[in-house]
Amino acid sequence: MSINRIGTANMYDSTISNLGSRQSSLVELMEKTTAGKRVLRASDDPVAAAQAERARTRITRSENEQRVLGAQRDVIAQGESELGKAHGALQDFRDLLVQAGNGSYDQVARDALVKQMESLRDQILGYANAKDSNGLPIFRGLGSSDTPLQSVPPGAQSSLNPGQNTGSDNGLPISLDGHAAWLNVPTGNGVFEVGSGVSNSGKAWADTGSITDPSKVTGDSYTLVFSKDPASGAVSYVINSSAGTSTPSATYKAGEAITINGQQIVIKGEPANGDSFTMAPSKRTDIFTVLDQAISTVKSGTNGSAALQQGLGRAMSELDSGMNRVQAVRSYAGDQLNRADRLESDMKDQSLTQEGARSRAEDIDMITALSDVETQKVGLQAALQSYAQMQKLSLFNYIS
Repeated sequence: MSINRIGTANMYDSTISNLGSRQSSLVELMEKTTAGKRVLRASDDPVAAAQAERARTRITRSENEQRVLGAQRDVIAQGESELGKAHGALQDFRDLLVQAGNGSYDQVARDALVKQMESLRDQILGYANAKDSNGLPIFRGLGSSDTPLQSVPPGAQSSLNPGQNTGSDNGLPISLDGHAAWLNVPTGNGVFEVGSGVSNSGKAWADTGSITDPSKVTGDSYTLVFSKDPASGAVSYVINSSAGTSTPSATYKAGEAITINGQQIVIKGEPANGDSFTMAPSKRTDIFTVLDQAISTVKSGTNGSAALQQGLGRAMSELDSGMNRVQAVRSYAGDQLNRADRLESDMKDQSLTQEGARSRAEDIDMITALSDVETQKVGLQAALQSYAQMQKLSLFNYIS
């Protein structure tokens, strides 16, 4: 049997070391509990610290993307609002055109309508040049000057580049395509446009025309020339094509459709000898040219009801096409706003997922931590009391 001698000093040193270790452990646990984190320093858990740092980086990136998304949404929302106001102004303009066609109106009444139409035209130009909170044109597309549309009647001078930029990887635009909204209006009915001869002296006018068979449309231009028999008063017409062909003379009947190569127009009224009407392929113009031509038509209404009726018919057809373009871009803006809402929801979900990953990596379980703090406090208290009792174990205490 071996006997080991343990000195009192050695016991004191061992106990003090144990007390220090317990106290250090308790302080560290209380520090983590106060911070609410299991990992305060990378040395606590290198793997968890790296996971938490990656999660924080992704959260920061998601927050930046949400800020960018918010700025994009503001621009799109403002653009959608401006397009809505422009569409309303265009509808008011159209209502005035309908009033201008009222046969009971004299030129004084039409001149009053012209003033209102000119005011609406200027309002619409202002909407087209609207700027965002950064002072940049909303409808600048791929780039433009500070004022992309300059009023140069008839029409507007444009510095717009078609298309639109995106602000980040989310694909949302940071501007809207003003070229598509304001500068892409087809003339006439969208396939061909009808015009009257400059020297027409009769009382005939034509509608905007229609398509009866798209497969027969050749893209040629046609001129309908009318002649009137001085003896019988019968009116006939021939159709000359830009391809160099002509149709045989045909008898004119007011209101009867005239069809050639899948294209049809209706002419009403009484044409004079030598009067003519043209059918030419549709071109592209801007909405402001349409408005200016409509205003000019109403201004010159006293030149004859035939010219007024034909001009108003063409103006309303082209105005409807322009309104459709504005509404199409507005619908696109609305779709992008819906897409922004979905992207924001996805970003928030991603941030929540990354926050969960960070929490699992470095946050502490408070219930368990508080329980451990109390346990370690009790252990430290017991160790202190044991040390106090140990100090009394001296032979001199018994001798005295």
